[in-house]
Amino acid sequence: MKKMIIFDPTMCCSTGLCGPGVDPELLRVSTVLSNLKQNGINIERYNLSHNPEAFIHNQTINHLLNQYGVSVLPATLIGDEVIKMGGYLSNEEFSHYLGVPESYLAPVVKKATVQKASKGCNCKGGGC
Repeated sequence: MKKMIIFDPTMCCSTGLCGPGVDPELLRVSTVLSNLKQNGINIERYNLSHNPEAFIHNQTINHLLNQYGVSVLPATLIGDEVIKMGGYLSNEEFSHYLGVPESYLAPVVKKATVQKASKGCNCKGGGC
């Protein structure tokens, strides 16, 4: 699988999920990335204000910024190919470009363990 990298515009924190009002789109993207990570899919994500060196060292994003300015952000790359500029991928696009089912975008639900009631303690309901 090729490496996906998201280059975010300047935000107050690495995910943009801070401050008094949370942008629902940033929350969606952060949730999707977290769920993908739980499914073994890692995506690099860089914020212009917190990781400027990533923007400098990536020739593709550096060229885009020099040519068009920060209006191209957020930008998503797979390898050196720009797959989207000026917005985040939709859930369908994440699934398509990563080659994973959309179920990977949902939280991983862990099965709860059920404790069996103890026997022989004469407690009602086995809760001793």
